[in-house]
Amino acid sequence: MRHRDHLPFLVPALALALAAGGDAVLVREEFATLDAWRPVTFPKIARHTRYTAEAGPATGATWLRAESDASASGLAWRRTYDVREWPKLRWRWKVSNVYTKGDVAKKGGDDYPARVYVVFAYDPATAGAGRRLRYALAKAVRGEYPPDSGLSYVWANRPNPARIVASPYTDAMAMVLVEAGPARVGSWVEEEADVLADYRAAFGKDPPAAATLAVMSDSDDTGERATAWFDWIAVGR
Repeated sequence: MRHRDHLPFLVPALALALAAGGDAVLVREEFATLDAWRPVTFPKIARHTRYTAEAGPATGATWLRAESDASASGLAWRRTYDVREWPKLRWRWKVSNVYTKGDVAKKGGDDYPARVYVVFAYDPATAGAGRRLRYALAKAVRGEYPPDSGLSYVWANRPNPARIVASPYTDAMAMVLVEAGPARVGSWVEEEADVLADYRAAFGKDPPAAATLAVMSDSDDTGERATAWFDWIAVGR
């Protein structure tokens, strides 16, 4: 993925609600529309993944459909939330297939039919002098700071000895292999992650408080194709 992990993702803060089972939930996105989302594209990647909000004709349930064909782009929410107050991430997804050429350790295999990102905002107040300079230069070029770091929860093509691995493009992004292989391809799968615990395991420290979310299906490195569905995503405790 050509420098994609460096792009800023912005997430909206939405109203508090209660989920089934009584857990406190900050937001539950069910993709009735894409009004709360903005597209994210990447330099030098001309083919973009196609995202559509769909509704089931019988049940009225809604979901996000992502169609990737030798392409890459993402969707990002528009504002931030406090990950230390709301560390749990839950979602339900499905994929049509995994990639035969996928490889978590190589740039040429850095594609996944489905990803859910948690990206953390850069805080100049906590950065050293050298890092502040680098980020200031980046902001001068881009008009905004790049992210500090992030976690990418992925559906990989095959199991890996480690659940969390560094991105082959940047050590500021860690890949969390929540699904691996074709065993559950074509089935809805519900996931849950403790973002704080995963960040500490990946980076050996606590994350910045301000977090954002994004989703993506990409296949530009492998040149393959897949369809992914995101039924819902929830942030809570």
